[in-house]
Amino acid sequence: MLFWGLFPAVTGIITSRLIAEERGSGTLESLLTAPIRDWQVVLAKFVACFAFYLLLWATTLVYVPVLADLRAEWQGNFTLYSVMLLVGIFLLVSAKFGFWFESNGWLVLLFGLLGLGLAGAGGYLHATKDARHLVHITANIDPMPVLTSYLGVVLAGAMFLALGLLVSSWVKSQLVAWMLSLLLGLGFVLPAALRWQVDSGSQWDAFLYYVSVPEHFRRDFTRGVIDTRPLVLYVTATLCCLYLTVRSLEARRLR
Repeated sequence: MLFWGLFPAVTGIITSRLIAEERGSGTLESLLTAPIRDWQVVLAKFVACFAFYLLLWATTLVYVPVLADLRAEWQGNFTLYSVMLLVGIFLLVSAKFGFWFESNGWLVLLFGLLGLGLAGAGGYLHATKDARHLVHITANIDPMPVLTSYLGVVLAGAMFLALGLLVSSWVKSQLVAWMLSLLLGLGFVLPAALRWQVDSGSQWDAFLYYVSVPEHFRRDFTRGVIDTRPLVLYVTATLCCLYLTVRSLEARRLR
């Protein structure tokens, strides 16, 4: 429960200043008078904070081989599809270095798109069509719990970030925005503490399960199970909060 108690606090820190600081400093009016729509402002801020959130979790991917007990064996089976994959990776790396060293922008874009297409098509065809692969990877344990846990973390994070962005559009103070987003976020965490007070299989148990993010992970995601009910909750809550954020900015424009 300590992790889930800190979870909405961290997402609240990420989103607390996105709109609240602009309101407090008076720069929101100039932003809203720019030739862009309100939904574009909200979407851009959400994508930015969501990308930063994913970057934080991306650092944990180095532990995946240990968690899944992966074993890799080099087979060196070069086929047309595997060569496409390698060429695509080479073009992507070249585009990345070209971007760093400020090479011709169109050439970097061409290399990037071509490399992405070759790597994606070659990798898929190599995995599905070739009998033997360049590298044979095996997992000594079921990798599904790891994959489903990451899926749950990504979608639950999107919901908490959208909630924090909505709260940030209501107030001018970053501290107040963080406290409110933490308070509302705990509404999806604290019901897990009540699961021992209700009868298993009752309507209250089903309701607490539906709104409790820790329960989604305890019963499903960490066991490699994908239940559509938590997914529906995360997606609908994210979209609803983003919609309400847009409406909040529109209401401020009409004042």
